Amino acid sequence: MIKTISPVDGSTYVERSYATSEEIKAALVRAKQAQKQWRQLSVGQRMAYCSKAIEALVTKKAELANELCWQMGRPIRYAAGEIDGLKERADYMINIAEAALKPVVVEKKSGFNRYIKREPLGVVFIIAPWNYPYLTAVNSIIPALLAGNSVIIKHSAQTPLCAEQFAEAFKSAGLPLGIFQFLHLSHQDTEKVIQSSQIDYVAFTGSVKGGVMVEHAIAGRFISASLELGGKDSAYVRHDANLDETVATIIDGAYFNSGQSCCGIERIYVHSDVYHAFVEKAVDLVNQYQLGDPTDTKTTLGPLVNTAAASFVRAQIDEAIAQGAQAHIDVSHFTANIKDTAYLAPQVLTNVNHNMRIMSEESFGPVVGIMKVASDAEAISLMNDSEFGLTAAVFTQDEQAAIAIGEKVECGTWFMNRCDYLDPALAWSGVKNSGNGCSLSVLAFEKLTRPKSFHLRQPV
Repeated sequence: MIKTISPVDGSTYVERSYATSEEIKAALVRAKQAQKQWRQLSVGQRMAYCSKAIEALVTKKAELANELCWQMGRPIRYAAGEIDGLKERADYMINIAEAALKPVVVEKKSGFNRYIKREPLGVVFIIAPWNYPYLTAVNSIIPALLAGNSVIIKHSAQTPLCAEQFAEAFKSAGLPLGIFQFLHLSHQDTEKVIQSSQIDYVAFTGSVKGGVMVEHAIAGRFISASLELGGKDSAYVRHDANLDETVATIIDGAYFNSGQSCCGIERIYVHSDVYHAFVEKAVDLVNQYQLGDPTDTKTTLGPLVNTAAASFVRAQIDEAIAQGAQAHIDVSHFTANIKDTAYLAPQVLTNVNHNMRIMSEESFGPVVGIMKVASDAEAISLMNDSEFGLTAAVFTQDEQAAIAIGEKVECGTWFMNRCDYLDPALAWSGVKNSGNGCSLSVLAFEKLTRPKSFHLRQPV
């Protein structure tokens, strides 16, 4: 059985049975058979089904937000925003689908008709995480279906209702049977599904360890996978940054969703000219957060997903302090902060360095380390001193400087005066241990299709 323990109060919020081996086999067969007919539909027909499903989800926004709050702890005042983001991403991918999936026509050659068609891969298996269960899933679901693939999704055991809600939405949209299915799976059965000959592509969002499992599971099968594995994302505050806007943006990017975002800011490098002013403003803003029951509309910082996650971050903070870091937040100010629970007070640390886990190991919690730097070159060196490379950001008034710095920083997305955001028009990707492949943008369709060349010699 899956038992989803709510971080809100420690109660069991959802119980579901794992899929049996017979149910798994049947789902794989249905997906493979149904895809043969689905691929024959026009892109416009597939777009219509996807649009109807997304609208069905939007009409249930309040219900989905409440479920999110209880499953993974996001404050109710913010939870509905995930459905808005889902619609933004889905609508964009739907709107560009026809143009993106058109055959590639090469230059004319006398006596020949030549073009490259984009063919669907077959069955796409999506493994989605709990931290943004709708947003991360929609990144792959919609482009996969638009491209003519069928989809099987396995959601985190922390957010199983999200998979069910997606399935209900596609059912209400009249999607043919077998094109979109969900399976509640154990880790062992997840690996078996990946190894199945009926799976043609895997889209995984999760830990580095999970990504390694996916790569091992598909080895020798000659199929592809996209892996989004998290990060230790950094921000650099230059001497010319607008401090008020910079602090507001970075702090939100670090602490939203209790810091449980793959592209959340976890490391901040600040030019010496503005360092003290930045730290003062940042600490003041963090102290304004309201930690507590996420079902209360006044709460702005909810619990972490579980007690173990909170204990992990607490250990990182305590270890850094023992190594000489300075803690700027008096955690007693946050009365909901209780050891051995999922409720963790936010923290700001200075006098940190890269020998500390807090500056090198993914935290996935409400804490940042701030370091003073003397130049762009020093900031670039420190930003690149990481096993991860998902996103990074610079805050400055000088766009040319931002571009020059960004060209040297190792990451999948480079921001200027922004962070912790996915623009559906841009490819979402990472380097190093942040993974490979990409989702969103026109490039997503290249990963979810294969090229088939037509070389037609005209009769003479």
